[in-house]
Amino acid sequence: MISRHNEEDVPKQILQNEFDLILQAVTRFPDGGSVEHISDVLEFKLPRRTLQRRLALLVEQKRLTAEGRGRGSRYRRFPADIVIDVPTAKLTLQTHAPQVEIYIPITSEATAIKHAVREPIQNRHPVGYNRAFLDTYRPNETYYLAPEIRQRLLELGRSSEGERPAGTYARQIFSRLLIDLSWNSSRLEGNTYSLLETERLLELGETAEGKNAQEAQMILNHKSAIELLVEQAFEVGFNRYTILNLHALLSDNLLGDPQACGRLRTIPVGITKSAYHPLEVPQLIDECFQQILDTAAGIADPFEQAFFAMVQLPYLQPFEDVNKRVSRLAANVPLIRENLSPLSFVDVPKQAYLDGIQGVYELNRVELLRDVFVWAYERSCARYSAVRRSLGEPDPFRLHYRALVAEIIAAVVRGCMDKKIAGTFIKRIAAEKVTQEDQARFIEVVETEIMSLHEGNIARYRLRPVQYHTWRETWR
Repeated sequence: MISRHNEEDVPKQILQNEFDLILQAVTRFPDGGSVEHISDVLEFKLPRRTLQRRLALLVEQKRLTAEGRGRGSRYRRFPADIVIDVPTAKLTLQTHAPQVEIYIPITSEATAIKHAVREPIQNRHPVGYNRAFLDTYRPNETYYLAPEIRQRLLELGRSSEGERPAGTYARQIFSRLLIDLSWNSSRLEGNTYSLLETERLLELGETAEGKNAQEAQMILNHKSAIELLVEQAFEVGFNRYTILNLHALLSDNLLGDPQACGRLRTIPVGITKSAYHPLEVPQLIDECFQQILDTAAGIADPFEQAFFAMVQLPYLQPFEDVNKRVSRLAANVPLIRENLSPLSFVDVPKQAYLDGIQGVYELNRVELLRDVFVWAYERSCARYSAVRRSLGEPDPFRLHYRALVAEIIAAVVRGCMDKKIAGTFIKRIAAEKVTQEDQARFIEVVETEIMSLHEGNIARYRLRPVQYHTWRETWR
């Protein structure tokens, strides 16, 4: 073991390795980690004062940022690297600011997958469907999720309704789940509706101005599919009835051939920007589809079952389109059945999800999609009451923007704005006062707070009951 009493005695290479490992540990706390948090996840042990010195030096080098003082200090990484693609033949300088990619903390194995699928497509080897990837999976013997991950997710997602009839918990939070899952799953497909616009569409049937009809149809289709999962929680499962009908509902009025809704495909399909070529033989597609259902049905652990569906259904591409949407809702089947917190994909960056899927397509590697799944479930749990007791510390993001959030909410209520006007107002203020990389999450935080407003919490915004009740009459 190397003595760390005098840093001059430590070889530079070892010090650099320590710094790299400390940076990796801090990455696991996107909202900031304390010295104790970072020490707990480090792959080696450092005395507290030594770790504090290392963190202070990383802050000085602008590789970390620090917030708070003393034992309240929180360290976090700067936003993800800025990626600028430069064409090989011509260099064009743009005057606008580069886009900052928001990603999630991922393991070293997942990082390798991310880099591999980000290679130019001409550098990635074309691959076809690998039947062995499915054949070698044995329910309750093979696991994509380690035991400690499954246990942690169970502790987070467990509700007080565990012994009640299937779907009890989902029905209790149905209105919230309906909006969250419809919006986030659609957002991962590129849908541009905001959270408030989604709520207005689902509750009033009012489409947003400037949006195409397909976006509204996609969200309404999610509503129908979620209603199926919750209302028929006793009957749905990994069987043909459930998965085929999920597809029929999610693809309604979105496919060129209406008869393809709820039917396994009989034509070849390609995947944009991927070196993966799915199966083309209808008989084999049918065989593998049934094998996926039988295998999933035999998995005892609800989280392993959910993740298996997210891996294998898109990989097979059993339908002409809408495969990923089917897999995301199918992942909720065991969670709803077991009265666990549902998976609504809150805050999941679209690119991280797509990279994870590409890792499955091209490499048959699940580590990146696994990291996305675990992170997504933890974020989804935070939306519902099952894990309020586990959150511990306040969210630094909400704390940072606390005053501005309160100011906007008060203005919306006092101005008696409806959902349409409020949505426009929130976007304008965000564009004026919030950094570009924070704007999307800031808008979601404000809209979520407004949608959660009730007579019992209006005092935090210095609102009077008469103001609240007058506003509620216009909140359409």
